[in-house]
Amino acid sequence: AGNFRLGEMCDMRRGKTFIICGPSGVGKGTVVARLLASDPSLYFSVSATTRPPRPGEEDGVHYHFLTRETFQEWVEAGDFLEYAQFVGNFYGTPRLYVDRAMEQGRDVLLDIEIQGAEQIRQKRPEAVRIYVAPPSWEELERRLVGRGTEDMEKVRSRLARGREEFAAARDFDYFVINDTVDHAVDEVRAIMLSEHCRPGERMEMIGP
Repeated sequence: AGNFRLGEMCDMRRGKTFIICGPSGVGKGTVVARLLASDPSLYFSVSATTRPPRPGEEDGVHYHFLTRETFQEWVEAGDFLEYAQFVGNFYGTPRLYVDRAMEQGRDVLLDIEIQGAEQIRQKRPEAVRIYVAPPSWEELERRLVGRGTEDMEKVRSRLARGREEFAAARDFDYFVINDTVDHAVDEVRAIMLSEHCRPGERMEMIGP
């Protein structure tokens, strides 16, 4: 995609939603951070959660921190594109901020789990799902161990979960192998550009 920025077209089209999934440790966060740094027009969807903030975390930056009561109210009002419970706390993708960014012509990046991606696919089948995979399971294990944040039991648990979810990648729209961050970023950027080159969108830009 070269130095072309999708944001240069923001005033000409509606944004799209791009869902980034993959096993823990594959480097999704690094890929997303690189994309955001290269194109300020991109919008990263900040999740809402019921867990309390950790030291240094800011509301609206790291998460939208909600009480359990407020979170439930949002669920009942249909204000989440997806949500789930994890280790006793709830996490979800607020619909409002995603829709607002798309209406501004900004593409939205979501870094979420497989289950959340499936919820969004059911509600918005036009969302583009990208699975980021490691070059091998051995390399993924090396990366997880290299982080030094978990013991081997948790590393093996994450690997097992990753293998279980891997089969779902066959139904995704795109499959990116993160052998190097630069390569993965280039591929995701190319995917995003190609999605904006579909006839329906381009023909609307030209008019009748």
